[in-house]
Amino acid sequence: MTAFERYFTSLRGKRIAVLGLGVSNRPLVGLLLDFGCDVTGCDRTPREKLDEDVLALERRGCKLSLGDGYLDNLDADIVFRTPGMHPGNPALEALRSHGAKVTSEMEVFFEVCPCRLIAVTGSDGKTTTTTLISEMLKAEGYTVWLGGNIGTPLLPLCPQMEKDDFAVVELSSFQLMDMERSPHRAVITNLAPNHLDVHKDMEEYVWAKKNIYRFQTADDLLVVNGDNEITAPLRCAGTTHSFSRLGDARVCLRDGIILRNGEGVLDTKEILIPGVHNIENYMAAIAALEGLVSDDTVRHVAKTFGGVEHRIELVRIKDGVRYYNDSIASSPSRTMAGLRSFPEKVILIAGGYDKHIPYDDLGTEICTHVKKLFLGGATGGLIRQAVEKAETYTPGCPEITDCGDFESAVRAAAAAAQSGDVVLMSPASAAFDQFKNFMVRGAFFKKIVMEL
Repeated sequence: MTAFERYFTSLRGKRIAVLGLGVSNRPLVGLLLDFGCDVTGCDRTPREKLDEDVLALERRGCKLSLGDGYLDNLDADIVFRTPGMHPGNPALEALRSHGAKVTSEMEVFFEVCPCRLIAVTGSDGKTTTTTLISEMLKAEGYTVWLGGNIGTPLLPLCPQMEKDDFAVVELSSFQLMDMERSPHRAVITNLAPNHLDVHKDMEEYVWAKKNIYRFQTADDLLVVNGDNEITAPLRCAGTTHSFSRLGDARVCLRDGIILRNGEGVLDTKEILIPGVHNIENYMAAIAALEGLVSDDTVRHVAKTFGGVEHRIELVRIKDGVRYYNDSIASSPSRTMAGLRSFPEKVILIAGGYDKHIPYDDLGTEICTHVKKLFLGGATGGLIRQAVEKAETYTPGCPEITDCGDFESAVRAAAAAAQSGDVVLMSPASAAFDQFKNFMVRGAFFKKIVMEL
C-alpha cells in the first residue's frame, strides 16, 4: 500500500470538514468521497449561488454547510483549511480546542508525494520561476507535475506519479503558514511587504515563507536571492546557494551573461520574455536545477518560452500602441519590476483592492517610468498620494487621471495613447474590489483591448 493509500484509508470513520469549496478543494472532496469518508464541505457562498460542480459533490454524499454562518457549530476530527484562511481564525482555534487536527491539501500532498519535490515561494516572480523550472525539466526529458498555487491541485494525481518524476510547486505564504514539511529543493525569489491585509504583520509573513526550508535536511538545497536584504542571510540545514544580479554568488550576472560557478550558462539577450526581473527568475531556476538540466536545455527554454499569462503579456499592437497585461502585479514591488522592463516611459493603469501595503517607493518609480497615470479602485487615491509626495514629482509629470473604476481607467488610457506608446495594466493592488481574482481582471482587460 502506498503512502497515499495509507493516508486516505486512515480517514475512514472520521468526520472531515473541508473549508472552502473553490476550485482547489473540489478535487479533494471528491477524493475523500472516493475513499468512503464522512465529508462536510463548508463555504460562505449561499446555496442559490453554488456551482453545479459543488452540487454534484453533494449528490455524491458530501454534506454542505453554507452561507454567512458556514463555520458555526462545526464539529470535525480532521479539518482541511482553505489556503486563504488564516490558521489563527477563531473558528479553527475552536475546532482545535475540541481535538480537531487542522491540515491542508498541500500539507498532505507533501506527506504522501512519491516523487522528488521542488518548491518556489517569494513576494514576486514565483509563478514565472516555478514555470521555468518545470519547462526546463520537461525539456530535459523528465516527467513533471506542476501545481500548488499555480495549475492543477496535485494531491489527487499522486497515484499517477513515479519515483523519478518531479513535482514542481508554487507556494504562497498562506499555504506555508502551518506547513511542517519542506521540499528537497526550495527557492525564495525575494521578500517584500505583501498580503498584510491577512498576515498580522511583516514578521509573520516572513516567518511563513521560511517554512519552505525550515524542515529541510542535510541532503536538501535552498536557493535565495542574494540581492534581497531579507533573503540574503537565510540558510537551511543542507546546502544554500544564492543568485545575484549585482554581486558575487553561485549564480551571478557579468556583462549580460548569467554565470554558474564562474562558467557562462546563458546570454540574457537570448531570453525571450522582457524585464530585468525575468533575468532574476532565470537565475533562480538555473541555481535550483544545478546538476539536473544541461546548459543547452536552459538556452533552448530561454529562446522559446514566451512567458506566463497575465505577466507582462503582450495583448495587442493597435495603431502603433502596444498593450500589456500585467494583472499578476498585485503588489507595488511587482509593478515596479514591470515598469523597469520598458526603456521608454509608459502609460500606466493602476489601482485595485487595498492590502494595506505602503506605496511610497512605487510613487518614486512612477515618476521615473510613467508619463500618464490612470487610476481606479480602492487604492487609486493612495497611489496618487505616493506619486505626489515623491521628491522627483512635479505637477503634470506624470499626468494623473482618477477614473473611479477599472474599465473607465482602461478606456481612458487607450484614448490617450498615441503611436509608439506602451499601455501597461499593472495595478500594484489585488483584484478583489472589482474582480474575483487577478486572472479575471486580466481577461477583462484583454477583452476591452481586443474590442478597441
